[in-house]
Amino acid sequence: MNHNNKSPFRGLGLEICANSIQSAIAAEQGGADRIELCTNLAEGGTTPSYGQIKWCVENLSIEVWPLMRPRGGDFLYTDAEYESVLEDIFFCKKIGCHGIVTGILNIDGSIDEERCAKVIAAASPMPVAFHRAFDMSNNLSKSLETIIALGFVRILTSGGKENAFVGANELAKLVLQANGRIEIMPGAGINAHNISEITKITAAKSFHTTAKSVVESKMQFRNEASKMGGKDADEFSHEQTDVAKVKELSRILKEL
Repeated sequence: MNHNNKSPFRGLGLEICANSIQSAIAAEQGGADRIELCTNLAEGGTTPSYGQIKWCVENLSIEVWPLMRPRGGDFLYTDAEYESVLEDIFFCKKIGCHGIVTGILNIDGSIDEERCAKVIAAASPMPVAFHRAFDMSNNLSKSLETIIALGFVRILTSGGKENAFVGANELAKLVLQANGRIEIMPGAGINAHNISEITKITAAKSFHTTAKSVVESKMQFRNEASKMGGKDADEFSHEQTDVAKVKELSRILKEL
């Protein structure tokens, strides 16, 4: 496995947020450069299972970076939650993941430097990216410097806004401030309609999106009375990365 801290992207790169094994397969088939493997997109993504991570590492040719997020909600973790993150990191390193993605904050919204430093040490030599916990920090400019000093290799961010298009000007400022010391990767709401504009405004070099569509169940028998999720949940469809959407995004980035 390639554990270099530099991304292998030539030109502009595409990272797909893959919420399942099938999404990961679709990302590879569509021409993505890397996946952030997670589950539970409804809560912004949480840590996938050992089985999912291992399958992707063993069966895909693109880079696999699992998300280390023990639950939805905020990024202020208990000791038990933090310990589980470290165990997941050790597993990912053992099986040869290309890197991991995580982020931890203090109660005041600053970066939890002590725990993040331990994460970097535990993962080494596997590189670590900082996820959108960055967008929930109390000062993006200061947080950027802290994350660089800690040794993270990339930050996934919407510029602190609801999506990357709305936050494009803030993202451009972060790219300038980073000045090549760390990769700033726009993410949230990126699609084929706005990726060209986001690229021009931000001058970023890689981009993150789910490229997902709703997939209908192939089940013939359907018990409509029972629910696995909430009362309004559709038990006979799920969200999955769309090969065609990934191909289109890859095409646009190649042309840019």
